[in-house]
Amino acid sequence: MIDENDPNKLIEGEDFYYTPEGYKCFTEKHHLKRGYCCKSGCRHCPYGYDKKTGTNKK
Repeated sequence: MIDENDPNKLIEGEDFYYTPEGYKCFTEKHHLKRGYCCKSGCRHCPYGYDKKTGTNKK
């Protein structure tokens, strides 16, 4: 059963978008809503994580 009022429901264009290659890319808004850095080197990471050095820039 899918609950339309689920606060964790992802909204296309707000929480994520599809890249030209077809991958799902999470937005900065989604990362902030989640509340922590997953340390995966995400394209829109608001926490400033640098995957190369393993540190946060911000």
